Amino acid sequence: MDEPTILLTNDDGIESAGLRAVYDGLSTVGDVTAVAPAEDQSAVGRAISHEVTVHEHELGYAVEGTPSDCVVAGLEALVTDADLVVAGCNRGANLGAYVLGRSGTVSAAVEATFFDVPAMAVSMYIPVREDAAFADIEANGDSYREAAKATTYLADHAVDAGVFEQCDYLNINAPVAEWGDAQMTVTRPSHLYEMDAVQDGDAVTLHDRIWEHMAEGDIPDPEGTDRRAVVDGKVSVSPLTAPHTTEHHEALDAIAETYEPGDEAAD
Repeated sequence: MDEPTILLTNDDGIESAGLRAVYDGLSTVGDVTAVAPAEDQSAVGRAISHEVTVHEHELGYAVEGTPSDCVVAGLEALVTDADLVVAGCNRGANLGAYVLGRSGTVSAAVEATFFDVPAMAVSMYIPVREDAAFADIEANGDSYREAAKATTYLADHAVDAGVFEQCDYLNINAPVAEWGDAQMTVTRPSHLYEMDAVQDGDAVTLHDRIWEHMAEGDIPDPEGTDRRAVVDGKVSVSPLTAPHTTEHHEALDAIAETYEPGDEAAD
């Protein structure tokens, strides 16, 4: 197709280095307009607002709202001719099935699919042992070079190649650029889940132990999963469908058939 019109959003905010890096890369293959949160909106999932304030920005528009707000406002009011939505680059990986619904970055891509617009979410893996230490890791524009390169390549080739005829969106995770040139591999989200919680008085602290395993390179995830690929220094690309899939379920059918309408609760 001709040069695509690309709507770029994220959840780290329109001033983030990751968004700028991807903006610059995508601008070599398409007409890019950023419609991104004015402030950090990390881990808000698909939260949506009734009304948002929009400000003009040198890259496009800054929205006082969530990533999903940006996609809806963008596709319906601000960039109505978008051929592709790209969300990112997120500062930190979005890996594993359990993360998909939490991530504002991934949620923006999911939101786009309901408008029948192909979408990509892109994140950069930063190796840290504890979630609390994550904010101390430096990530400048050059750190996102590998992520921006992979995103630009896919934006330039995936639509014409028919990729989105078989999936709704791509979840891309790239290593920090300093690791060197990375191969690209097609993956599936890992199902490993190691959240735990520890109570200390009135406080309960939640921990995601996956980060510790990843920082040590000691993960049980098998070949072919997104987390294994990134820990091995590769660019992970997972072709995904938007939630939620519906499958025929004979056991549930049988229960539904025996349900008796009425005022009293079933025994």
